[in-house]
Amino acid sequence: MPPRRRIGSDQGMTLSFPPFTRVVLWLMGINTCVYLFLEILSLSRTTLPFARYFALGSLLIPQQVLHGEVWRIVTYCFLHQGFLYLFFSMLQLWMFGAQLEQTWGWKRFAKFYFICVIGAALAAMALSYLKLLGLSPTSPIAGSAGGVFGVLMAFGILFADTEIFMFPFPVTIKAKYMVGILVVITVILAMNEAGGIGNVAQLGGLLTGFLYIKLGDRGSRKRYAPGVYPGRGLSDRIFEPTPVKKPSLFARWRDSYYRWKRRRAARKFEVYMRKHDRQVYFDEHGNYIDPESAEGRRREEDESKKPWIN
Repeated sequence: MPPRRRIGSDQGMTLSFPPFTRVVLWLMGINTCVYLFLEILSLSRTTLPFARYFALGSLLIPQQVLHGEVWRIVTYCFLHQGFLYLFFSMLQLWMFGAQLEQTWGWKRFAKFYFICVIGAALAAMALSYLKLLGLSPTSPIAGSAGGVFGVLMAFGILFADTEIFMFPFPVTIKAKYMVGILVVITVILAMNEAGGIGNVAQLGGLLTGFLYIKLGDRGSRKRYAPGVYPGRGLSDRIFEPTPVKKPSLFARWRDSYYRWKRRRAARKFEVYMRKHDRQVYFDEHGNYIDPESAEGRRREEDESKKPWIN
């Protein structure tokens, strides 16, 4: 589902595929390598126990996390249940994550991605202990859905009017509508106990991405690049250079003195030129006024209207 961009008024529409940016490429490579590593270990009976041990030690199991295995809230996002799940997750990460990384920079994008991953894990843990959506503290969760769906939510907010080509269907839809449909579908699937476990991470990622952009870092006062939704500051701090600091009190006094000297010199020059039957004008800042300009003619008319005094 690549973003679609208009190239010219007479050239119609064209597909615009994003580049392989740094963080997106690393995430795709790590996820693919982990999947192939486990698949290769699973081919032999000798190495199969090692594959199971590695997978069981990396899955998100809320009960194990509370027993000190906190690494699970991150490692679960590198495990995928099947090639198609991996393929479509990485495809979405590339299509939408690369655009965000280009906009935010690789550090900010990496932080956002893993915040969504951790936020999705914490949401799943909370629901598991509340016994909601068919979850329990021993329910295993795997997949990068938390991070990927957080990226989708961010893209839908920041690039709301970007048209998305719904491959393989010959239709396009704006990003904001695509995210809205995605949220509805995810909520419906999560409410179904049969598919709740597989969709809780997606739901948590959507929620984390939304809160990150809407509520993050409210105190920021930086100005953002034109054309990009600023969120609340934490989402995309694409700001202009820091403004120049306010001059010191001594510098302001010095500038005021120089401006006074400039105005005083202008008044003296006006008096001097009047003594030689010539009229020149300066404004209140001591800047010379061209007699041919509108302001110069107005000053000359005002002078001619003054009463003659002996």
